[in-house]
Formats: sequence, structure tokens, C-alpha cells
Amino acid sequence: MRRRHLLRFSALMLATVWLAGCASPHYLQLDPKRTAAVPQIGSGQAVTVVAVDGRDSGVIGTRSGSAMSTATITVSAHELIPRLQREAERAVREMGFSPTTEHAEGRPSLTLTLERLGYERGESRPVIDEARLEAVFVAEAVNGGNTYTGTYTSRRTQSFAVRPDRDTNARMVNDLLSDGLDRAFRDAELGRLLAR
Repeated sequence: MRRRHLLRFSALMLATVWLAGCASPHYLQLDPKRTAAVPQIGSGQAVTVVAVDGRDSGVIGTRSGSAMSTATITVSAHELIPRLQREAERAVREMGFSPTTEHAEGRPSLTLTLERLGYERGESRPVIDEARLEAVFVAEAVNGGNTYTGTYTSRRTQSFAVRPDRDTNARMVNDLLSDGLDRAFRDAELGRLLAR
């Protein structure tokens, strides 16, 4: 009798821990990296480089797919934007320019905006769930009254039998953002306008 109560209690505790784990929010710490080669077009000119967050919220979605869920997935601008700034400066430097964060009259500038970062539940099938991720970057180059704006979208669909943990979600979102950075800085028109 006592053993049966102990088993019931153990099962209840296990279920409680499991449900708490499912409902817990994920705060993702990301460090996206650009890996694509960039066009080498500059000759040492100074370029003002700024990365900004254009999103309405740091919450990119929920683990359950329900908008009312407490199991949110959050990417803080406070942590992410400095990393995007670093990658944007590195790309501009490799293009042959001298990146700076100082604004100056008449100096070419490049603004990289994270316009959207989303994590949504896709189609559900027996035993298999799906996550759909999307990142949208907007890069705006300005030089001598001329402006070039490019929009770069990365999408990823991931199927899984077990809901991803925080590390898996961080890896998926990191890969997504890295792909977005590659798409943006492969655009030769950005460098051409800055080099004019």
C-alpha cells in the first residue's frame, strides 16, 4: 500500500517537472557569424556602420505555437544587436573600408536592421511536429545623396519528434541569422554604393 502511494507520488512529481519544463520560457543567447565571402571593393574609406533592432518585441514565438502560451522564446536586442554590429563591421572591413560608429557629414553609411525574427509552429503530423523560422534583415547604404536598400529573408523549417530544448532552439536561430547575414553582405550593390 505504502509502495503504491510512493509510486503515485513519484509519477505525479515526474509529470509536474515535465509540464513545468514544457511551459518554461527560453531566453536564447545567440552569436551569429557571417561565413560568406564579401566583394572587396573599398580602398580604406571610412564608413559609418550601425546595427539596429526593428522588431516590436524580443519575443520571437512560443514553444507550443500558441500565442497565449507562457513557453515563450525570447531573443534580447540588448544581447543580439552588439553581435550583429560586430559582424557588420567585420564585413565592411573585409570589403576594404574602415568601419566606424561615429557619424559625420557626407560620410558613407551602412545601417543593418533586424526587421523580423519569428518562430512559429508549422504543420503537425502524427508523432512529428514542425517549427518554421524566419529572419528578415534590411540593409541601407547611403553615400552622397544616393541610397540603396536591400531586404534579405532567411527561412528554415525544422521537423522534430521531441520538442527542441533551449540549446537546439539557439542553434537553429543562430544558423538562421548567420544565413541572413551572408545574404546581406554578399550583395555587391551595397559595397558599390559605399565605394562611389
